[in-house]
Amino acid sequence: MNLGMPEILLISLVVVLLFGTKKIPELFSGLGAGIRNFKKAVNEDPDDAKRKELAALPPKEKESA
Repeated sequence: MNLGMPEILLISLVVVLLFGTKKIPELFSGLGAGIRNFKKAVNEDPDDAKRKELAALPPKEKESA
């Protein structure tokens, strides 16, 4: 699928008409944050996540007899 300059301009015009110029930066910043979080989650080691969860828990109190 080849997108030329006329197609890109048409898509941009439709986006501007649908969302308005003030809403577009918010949409793209949210999209960027979502992509960053997705990449971070994909690259995260599952064992490392468990260690972080366990480290965040308060230590268990020992029962004295």
